[in-house]
Amino acid sequence: MEKSKVYFTNFRTIAFGDGLPTKLKKMVKKAGIGDIDMDGKFVAIKMHFGELGNISYLRPNYARAIVDLVKELGGKPFLTDCNTMYPGSRKNALEHLECAWQNGFTPLTVGCPVLIGDGLKGTDDIAVPVEGGEYVKEAKIGRAVMDADVFISLTHFKGHEMTGFGGTIKNIGMGCGSRAGKTEQHSSGKPHIIKKLCRGCMRCQKECANGGLVFDGERKKMTVNQESCVGCGRCLGACNFDAIAFDNDNANEVLNCKMAEYTKAVVDGRPNFHISLIVDVSPNCDCHGENDAPILPNLGMLASFDPLALDQACVDLCMAAEPLPHSQLHENMHKEGFVDHHDHFTNSSPESEWKSCLAHAEKIGLGNREYELIQV
Repeated sequence: MEKSKVYFTNFRTIAFGDGLPTKLKKMVKKAGIGDIDMDGKFVAIKMHFGELGNISYLRPNYARAIVDLVKELGGKPFLTDCNTMYPGSRKNALEHLECAWQNGFTPLTVGCPVLIGDGLKGTDDIAVPVEGGEYVKEAKIGRAVMDADVFISLTHFKGHEMTGFGGTIKNIGMGCGSRAGKTEQHSSGKPHIIKKLCRGCMRCQKECANGGLVFDGERKKMTVNQESCVGCGRCLGACNFDAIAFDNDNANEVLNCKMAEYTKAVVDGRPNFHISLIVDVSPNCDCHGENDAPILPNLGMLASFDPLALDQACVDLCMAAEPLPHSQLHENMHKEGFVDHHDHFTNSSPESEWKSCLAHAEKIGLGNREYELIQV
């Protein structure tokens, strides 16, 4: 198989020269985004708006650069992300949009609408077949994401406490899953009711098509019928009070494989392009309500038509970099009894695992791990 092309530029600029957003646009043009017919097409730009309290997410300026470029190519862009499985500031569209606005992502700043891909409560999704899927036959993807004619991912490449790193595949696979889709990736189990939070409103029961929820009239609380429940996660979006929860009980390897299969569901059959920025490399996901000091330096901006090659290139650049002092990674490496895994992400979060994701992505034909790095 021919090597995939991955384009790269660093974060250096010169006085009175182009700023980083302009440099990003030039690199993306060089990578061939103009080869995609966007004239009059709806273009989804998938990114993470950051949890409230976290400030390591990508700045809106980078999003604006890509939005302007899509408009130059005749496209109709919108920024999008789907609601979260867990309670937080992005679990429904109202709070998610408020969070995005507070973090600087408004139509005025980014130059296009901001849409939450799976609707108000995270229940507006579509079942998308996964060709060659071993763990997932139909992925539950936010409807607005799938309605787009062209798909672009704009990723903040950073560490992650479960998947080792959060790159393009995670941004797409986990990020484009609806609340039920995220549940499917994280858990093979069934929900439980947090009794003290349940209001007995029975809204969740209306979403259950399998008799998995039973109302306890005496206690005025909902209960789960374990025999009938299929673990679909639909009830999660129906509860306005965070009274329904799933345990994150999938092993990291299974999570990684499901994530790769969800990514394949999103990109198959339509034009797609991917951008990743290795900047503010926090040890944990942007879903956290805080961010720790970066574990690695700002290494560069990359782009490719191949999401797998892009993740592999980012990993290779990170592995060749020196850990930053006063970071979680640096402190771990200087603890008594430290075992060197010769892997910055594993050394930073020893319980994490990332290699299975890239291996499975290659196995199911998502992309190619062999790449040619072209410096711009």
